Amino acid sequence: MAFQIVPVQAEHKPAIRTLLMQTDFFRADEIEVAMELIDDTLARQGHLTPEDYHIFVATQACEVLGYVCFGKTPLTDSTYDLYWIAVAPHMQSRGIGTRLFEFSCQEIRKQGGTLLVIETSSQPKYEPTCKFYEKVGCTLEARIKNFYRLGDDKLIYTKPL
Repeated sequence: MAFQIVPVQAEHKPAIRTLLMQTDFFRADEIEVAMELIDDTLARQGHLTPEDYHIFVATQACEVLGYVCFGKTPLTDSTYDLYWIAVAPHMQSRGIGTRLFEFSCQEIRKQGGTLLVIETSSQPKYEPTCKFYEKVGCTLEARIKNFYRLGDDKLIYTKPL
């Protein structure tokens, strides 16, 4: 499937919001945080440092297929966090998430990153997410029980870069 990965632009915002709502993985408050991170990134466009949020969008013929957001972990030498990665439901299982993930790893390496950390939920609906991280070479490093709420653990994956 041919698509391109480009830095986020203001015109991508509505489509990203829609994509996040359609996945049914994110609460309204989480979506608002994602939108705030996009606003922050857009305000710094052209002047981004590794410490800033870096957001890229997979597009095809002006359609937003997915997006990714990552940034350097504060107070570390070369560790980065993957904050968001999402693909439109009707475009999943077509390699878009994998390409976005691989692209992010390349960008992070260019910035001097050596370790990527990803956090997700242990809820059953996140099982495909966990399988995705394992498929792209991540290792489950830790589980913090009842982190998000009772019965909802935080799972921490890592990938050396």
